[in-house]
Amino acid sequence: GPTSKNPLSFKWYNAEEEILGKKMKDWFRFSVAFWHTFRGTGGDPFGAATKHWPWEDGTNSLSMAKRRMRANFEFINKLGVDFWCFHDRDIAPDAPTLEETNANLDEVVALAQELQTKGKKSVLWGTAQLFMHPRYMHGAATSSELEVYAYAAAQVKKAMEATHFLGGENYVFWGGREGYQSLLNTDMERELNHLARFLEAAVAHKKKIGFNGTLLIEPKPQEPTKHQYDWDAATTANFLRKYGLIGEFKLNIECNHATLSGHR
Repeated sequence: GPTSKNPLSFKWYNAEEEILGKKMKDWFRFSVAFWHTFRGTGGDPFGAATKHWPWEDGTNSLSMAKRRMRANFEFINKLGVDFWCFHDRDIAPDAPTLEETNANLDEVVALAQELQTKGKKSVLWGTAQLFMHPRYMHGAATSSELEVYAYAAAQVKKAMEATHFLGGENYVFWGGREGYQSLLNTDMERELNHLARFLEAAVAHKKKIGFNGTLLIEPKPQEPTKHQYDWDAATTANFLRKYGLIGEFKLNIECNHATLSGHR
């Protein structure tokens, strides 16, 4: 933060300074990502976790979720940034049923609203985590299982409502498992049609609940799938154009994902 005494920390950023007619805080809308900051372990496929937070008790209980949320806002306030962002399952635990899971999310979101109002913070974007649970091993919107597709739709519905409730400015779709490992067992046209219908339903729900934020798609070429359908910006734009969705979405370009797709 700006008062840090660490000689290696950057503390010369002036949020109120105007550059080309706009304040620095409007050019650089820094946001704390809950997943990377509080749920990432620092491990990799070859090594164990390297990050251990003092507030963690080793569980994924509702009380632990609330403790993490309080830590999140303490961190944001210390940094002096204005925004935070989240996946639904990162801030609230999964439960045996969708109804129970939604109730967990409601409780944590209510706490988040209280804390962000107190600290005058805002949600930059929210999203549904449609890649970690085993049910999504073959995709969510492109799953061949109807029950998985329906569950994913219900999850997006609830996550979008939570984002709207918190005053979020954007809602993101990152299809980490919307793709294939092998073409030998993949009907691409069918899966892309299903994905388009899924996004059409999301657009309809956005309008139904009066969410005025922007729907964003975050392209990535691969990982964890061998080939992800929204490979890069050009692929995604043409997918949206083909299905008449080009005016409903914008792109959330993540620089490492662009590099991974071969763009330098």
